[in-house]
Amino acid sequence: MTYWVKAMMVTSLISVPAVGAMVQTARSNSNAAPVHIRFEGRLAGRPFACGKTYEGVGTGATTVTPADLRFFVSNLEMIDAHGGSAPLVLDQDGVWQYNSLALIDLEDGSGECRNGNAAMHAEATGSVSPNNYRGVRFIVGVPFDLDHVDPLQAPSPLNMTAMLWTWQSGYKFIRAEVLVAPSGASAAAAVTPAEPDPSGQNAADKGHSRGFPVHIGSTGCGGTIRTAAPPQECMHPNRIVVTLDGFDAAKDVVIFDLGRLLANSDVTVNAPSTAPGCMSGEDDPDCVPVMRALGLPFRDSVGMTQTVFYGAKK
Repeated sequence: MTYWVKAMMVTSLISVPAVGAMVQTARSNSNAAPVHIRFEGRLAGRPFACGKTYEGVGTGATTVTPADLRFFVSNLEMIDAHGGSAPLVLDQDGVWQYNSLALIDLEDGSGECRNGNAAMHAEATGSVSPNNYRGVRFIVGVPFDLDHVDPLQAPSPLNMTAMLWTWQSGYKFIRAEVLVAPSGASAAAAVTPAEPDPSGQNAADKGHSRGFPVHIGSTGCGGTIRTAAPPQECMHPNRIVVTLDGFDAAKDVVIFDLGRLLANSDVTVNAPSTAPGCMSGEDDPDCVPVMRALGLPFRDSVGMTQTVFYGAKK
């Protein structure tokens, strides 16, 4: 078992007040250096932007337009030249960052990103003990103790309902969507199907889809009440560990490559009787290539190295 897996397990056992106390203690270190980890989206080899059209996406080389790109990152660490790590203590801004969690929002509400808003948050900001750092590591996802809080009492950014499934199921760690232009029409005419529960049950048999949303979150969450937290970690946590070696926060950015995420998917087709796109359901064959790109174990496949997040020069 690696150090990071152990760290993830410990994180799920720490109470929210305890995490807050650790943040407060760490921030009292007057020697801490400010750090900005910037994120950018990319699609079909170009910068991600709402209102733009992109060609050659997925196995069908389909023309699409973006509809959303938001994701949570947590437990950020800077990696030094010797492989050691130090936690990045996030700024507590009351909007985008809370304890060890940050919501990265790369959509601006324009074009077909109508489910979003104009406000964006493209970086995780905080402080870390001074050192010669040559890498960064983080989890894409919400820690268990924060993933199933009462949504009516949740602090920002956990009060952003567009990123929530249910109290029991928790949050969408990733919300990435594209719309597909129907034949003879513009991409702007595409319509995203209504989203079902993450289990995919009762989804309409679309066969062909005008939208391919990818919503990644935990599944197999126990309990019988949707308006209560599960008693223990979900069967499929679906948190993604990202380690970027040779990453210099002053010179580099973290890329979320939506083109890589959809590279082995036909975004024009939806498996019959399943949720639109991939909603993390174990019964959805459309999730197989998506989960593989994210490096997550899925069905009978073990998790591999993710290919969606990588570092690039600013």
